[in-house]
Amino acid sequence: MGTRTTAARAAPPDGSTTPAIELLDVHKGFGHGGRRVRAVDGVRLRVERGEVMALLGPNGAGKTTLLDLVLGFTEPDDGTVRTLGGPPRRSVRDGRIGAVLQSGGLLDDLSVRETVAMVATLHRKHLPVDEAIARAGAADFARRKVSKCSGGEQQRLRFALALLPEPDLLVLDEPTAGMDVNARRAFWAAMHAEAEHGRTVVFATHYLDEAEEFARRTVVLKHGRVVADGPTAEIAALAGARVVSFRWNGPGPVVVPGATQLPPAGGRHRLTGPDTDAIARHLLTASSATSLEITHAGLEEAFVGLTAD
Repeated sequence: MGTRTTAARAAPPDGSTTPAIELLDVHKGFGHGGRRVRAVDGVRLRVERGEVMALLGPNGAGKTTLLDLVLGFTEPDDGTVRTLGGPPRRSVRDGRIGAVLQSGGLLDDLSVRETVAMVATLHRKHLPVDEAIARAGAADFARRKVSKCSGGEQQRLRFALALLPEPDLLVLDEPTAGMDVNARRAFWAAMHAEAEHGRTVVFATHYLDEAEEFARRTVVLKHGRVVADGPTAEIAALAGARVVSFRWNGPGPVVVPGATQLPPAGGRHRLTGPDTDAIARHLLTASSATSLEITHAGLEEAFVGLTAD
């Protein structure tokens, strides 16, 4: 995974101590009668100014609905949502929240620069158009038509649009969807720079390495509820102390007393449990396992354990 470059919390641009996000016993459901789904079920969450927080959870966990509430796209059935001390829609209207969403909102016939210039006219105050484009890492294709941009390039364009009003809070829903590895690295390098300016960053992602490398805090959702919330390193530690990986040359499945199987990786079987030394000893003395390695568990193992039914 490389060297961790987790962004540190910086002072917010305006020096305020008001929370960036505050959810108090928030509920939101969809459907009717017995088919009603509780997308957000009693969430209490406080995000301080200058925090960088990752939001993890399987499909259907409620991540997008929670972000929609923060952005004022929908109202809670019960409970209170406040952003930067007030109603979310007011924060969005005042240009204090910027969002990078997964899709929508772009006109194919305009160029990247034309799009940013057009949206800039909707803000009372905004960054110079070319500065927003450069900070989003979109300068190399600023003259390209939106219809000719890749999915990753369109996400960079949305990032430039989000930066225009110089927001205090950035909300990102799967921001690197459609990007290749190099584009993801460049995107997060740009996001690091914004976090160092003191912006609060909240992002939902399916790439667990992004949470480990970038977020100091991770919140895990399952069935609309928060099942874990804390420093990312501590969430990763919930997986258990260590993982035993090995190559299996024997017949039949791998069965080790007291061990839990994890998904294979790199052609290697993986086991974890409360006593990884005992697991390794069993594999070495009573099985056909070879090339044993014992490593510390990561965020992916914690995620699997916290969200599994």
